[in-house]
Amino acid sequence: MDLYHNTLYLEDVRYVSNLDLPWNELKNSTIMLSGATGLLGSFLIDVIFEKNKSDNLNCTVVALGRDRKKAWERFPIYKSDPLFMFIPCDVTHPNIANNLGEVDYVLHLASNTHPIQYSTDPIGTITTNIIGLQNMLDFAVSHQTKRFVFASSNEIYGENRGDVEFFNEGYCGYINSNTLRAGYPESKRCGEALCQAYKSQKSLDVVIPRFTRSYGPTMQMSDTKAISQFIKKGIAGENIVLKSAGTQFYSYQYMVDSVSGLLTILLCGKNGEAYNIADAGSDIMLKDLAAMIAKSCNTEVVFELPDTVESAGYSTATKARLDGHMLKSLGWMPKYTINTGLEKTISILKQIQ
Repeated sequence: MDLYHNTLYLEDVRYVSNLDLPWNELKNSTIMLSGATGLLGSFLIDVIFEKNKSDNLNCTVVALGRDRKKAWERFPIYKSDPLFMFIPCDVTHPNIANNLGEVDYVLHLASNTHPIQYSTDPIGTITTNIIGLQNMLDFAVSHQTKRFVFASSNEIYGENRGDVEFFNEGYCGYINSNTLRAGYPESKRCGEALCQAYKSQKSLDVVIPRFTRSYGPTMQMSDTKAISQFIKKGIAGENIVLKSAGTQFYSYQYMVDSVSGLLTILLCGKNGEAYNIADAGSDIMLKDLAAMIAKSCNTEVVFELPDTVESAGYSTATKARLDGHMLKSLGWMPKYTINTGLEKTISILKQIQ
């Protein structure tokens, strides 16, 4: 069974497409997004096409990605849809899709987003977040884009200095920039600064969603984030492997609420602002997360030391809980808690295996 025949997945798609948002801003428009086959990008595309079908939104999606085969495996139902266009490209190379006409919205969602990538492809991690971003920004300027979205991360906050429980958008913790692992958070920080430069110097309208640790059934099977590994082990009936004491306290977000937050920021956010997409109902310690997934899948939690490659990619942050009040002031409210989001993810993945 694939996602497009899964009742639970389609329920999530329809939920977001029925949210009370100013969808008319997207009517008859064109959206271009990088990272189209990723966890959040792929779900967002399904939401837009559901809205096209249900409310005649007539929104064209230009999807960017490196792998044409992977794209058509993920989006087979859009292959003959005139409102869908896939362009194979590497955003770190210049001249992205310059033969396109006017593009109303540009979203840069592409990024290396899990530990093994950070340690085995540190150059690609940095260049996608800086050079790739600059290429997308230049495209947006040259195509008279109404609004640009840069997908940032909770990682920009660095280490909790011990002075707050939640990171608001103005918080700035410690990052040791002279490490391999720093490539991801530092390039996201630089990316945000680059967006502000284009806002000031090129008069580009920019908004920045700061995603926390997102998860859901659209996750990549190659994803090495702890939560993704826990879920994959669980649905395979294997023990959950915890490679630390598990006392890290983090914010998480189910893909539905991450994408509804993204759409709220895209359609209602203030030019130049960054917004945390987070809610305390999805905050949990890593050991409790592992135990919850193990219980749901009738397996156990076991402890194992990480290898050298894994250790190099792991975050050293021990507490990273995000304050979502700014986004909630725009009208966003999450649908899922960590319990209900994990339950939905596990149920869908078990059905589509």
